[in-house]
Amino acid sequence: MTQTKTPEDLQALHDPVRQIAYQAGRRIMEIYEQGFEVSEKADQTPLTEADMAAHRTIVEGLESLTPDIPILSEESAPTPFSVRKTWQRYWLVDPLDGTREFIKRNGEFTVNIALIENHEPVIGVVYAPVVGSLYYASRGFGAWKKTELEDPVRIHVREHCPQKVVVAGSRSHRSTAFQAFLDNLPDYEVISMGSSLKSCLVAEGAADIYARLGPTSEWDTAAAQCVVEEAGGRVTDTQMRPLRYNTKESLLNPHFLVFGDTSVDWSRYLPEPERQVRD
Repeated sequence: MTQTKTPEDLQALHDPVRQIAYQAGRRIMEIYEQGFEVSEKADQTPLTEADMAAHRTIVEGLESLTPDIPILSEESAPTPFSVRKTWQRYWLVDPLDGTREFIKRNGEFTVNIALIENHEPVIGVVYAPVVGSLYYASRGFGAWKKTELEDPVRIHVREHCPQKVVVAGSRSHRSTAFQAFLDNLPDYEVISMGSSLKSCLVAEGAADIYARLGPTSEWDTAAAQCVVEEAGGRVTDTQMRPLRYNTKESLLNPHFLVFGDTSVDWSRYLPEPERQVRD
C-alpha cells in the first residue's frame, strides 16, 4: 500500500468527496419526493431504493477519484476479513444513515463517507440533504459545517459541560440501558435525533454527550467520529478507549460514547453492566 497521506493530501480530497456526498443526497431526495417501496435485508433492517441509488453514486464517484483505495459500503457485498485486514486505507460508507427516519419522512438521515487509515477515520463527511447541512473534517484541518445559505464555519465541541447536561438521544433506538444512564446524571435534557446527526450535535456544541448503548455498525460512526475529534471531542467505547475500525471479523461497534468535555469521566454514569469490558 502507499504511504500515509499527509494533512495536505487529505485536504485535497475534501472538495471532491463533499461533491460526491451532495450528488448522493440529490439522488436520495429525488426518491424521497417521488415515493418509494421498503424491503427488508437479511438482518431485518429496512432497505429502500434510495439506499441503493446513493450507494451506486458514491461508489462510482470514489472509484473515479481514488481507484487504488478499496471501498466498504453498508450496501456492498460482504468483504471477508481475510481481505479487509490487509487494507491500510479504505473508504467506509453509509449511503443512507437513518433509513428508518427516511421512511418516517422526518428528514433526520444522512450520507456518511469516511476515509479510514490505520484503523482511524482521517476524513469524515456527513451530509443531511433535507436540512441542507454538511459537516466535514480531515485530520489536522479541523471540523466545519456548511449550510445551503451560509459559508462554512469552523465548529467546536462545548468543552465545559453545564450543570444541566444536554444529551443527544436516538429517535428510533431507545434502550433501558440508555434510560439508566440518564437516571444516573444529576440533571439533563434530551434532544432526540436520528442518524449520525446526534454525533454532529456534540461536534458543534449543541449537545454535551451522545451515549449509544445499543447495536451499530462501523459505517454508522466513522465519518462523524472524524468530525467530532477534529472539533475537539472524543468517540470512545464504554471503557473510554477510542473507537477503531477494521480490527476484527465483525463490523459491529461496541457500545460507545460521544462527548465534548474530556475532563468528565462519562463512564461513571453508565449502568453497571455497561462498565464491564466489551469485546
